[in-house]
Amino acid sequence: MKRRSFIQKSALTTSAISLGGTLSYANTLDSTTKAHKYNLKYAPHLGMFKHLAGEDPIDQLNFMADQGYTAFEDNGMRNRPVELQEKMAKTMKERGLEMGVFVAHDIHWKTPNLASGDKVKREEFLNDIKNSIEVAKRVNAKWMTVVPGHVDLNLRMGYQTANVVESLRQASAILEPHQITMVLEPLNFRNHPGLFLTDSPQAFEICRAVNSPSCKILFDIYHQQIQEGNLIPNMEASWSEIAYIQIGDNPGRNEPTTGEINYHNVFKWIHEKGFNGVLGMEHGNSRGNKEGELAVIEAYKKVDNFL
Repeated sequence: MKRRSFIQKSALTTSAISLGGTLSYANTLDSTTKAHKYNLKYAPHLGMFKHLAGEDPIDQLNFMADQGYTAFEDNGMRNRPVELQEKMAKTMKERGLEMGVFVAHDIHWKTPNLASGDKVKREEFLNDIKNSIEVAKRVNAKWMTVVPGHVDLNLRMGYQTANVVESLRQASAILEPHQITMVLEPLNFRNHPGLFLTDSPQAFEICRAVNSPSCKILFDIYHQQIQEGNLIPNMEASWSEIAYIQIGDNPGRNEPTTGEINYHNVFKWIHEKGFNGVLGMEHGNSRGNKEGELAVIEAYKKVDNFL
């Protein structure tokens, strides 16, 4: 499942999602779904448990909390109606769900923007950042995802990097007074060919150059397994700049235990590092319907059993 699919699906809410809880999911569950105490803050997204919880986002948030999850992420939060944002924020506060990332700006998947140094495109990006601050405050978000966009084939990489760093420095100056952090996400070359930011060392270098608490790394384990592998050593090398982590097994970009990544050991290592942030479950379900949703819950219980 491609990242664009997550963003597009999560943004389609204006008419498709109700603003109030209407359906009870209590009778759809069995004993395997009782609340579980996790060692890390795994964050599901809307739609992951829609067959068990119903289509309504408030019901889904309540379902997540009932299962023992303590965080939630939503790529499309920026584009949701304000009334729904407020209602979701109220539910998250009441149920003890920490808000994870949302996408802070319009991502240029096919054309260069930040890498180009174009001042108009930079201003568009900075305006998106300013507008996203209000969303972050509304839903109590500490992090927002930033993807610098496509490479500029007319410029050498050094110039592109300098252009990206300058844009991020200006964005950081906007974010710092609000204590909000943009997290830069390197994406793999197979799912997203042609993007500027692909590797964790590259993201590390950029964050060091920006030199701001408001500019850190989103380490997506799925993307980096494809892009560079050697997960734990690469996370160790860039650890001082990592503020957020996302999850997905490879191949398939589904829940842990469905691919090649030893998530039991990866999560154990993350826990031993003392990570207190959110781990976004930015992946699909390997199976459909209620059966597949229950399988996701059981997979996380299994890989989280490392103490």
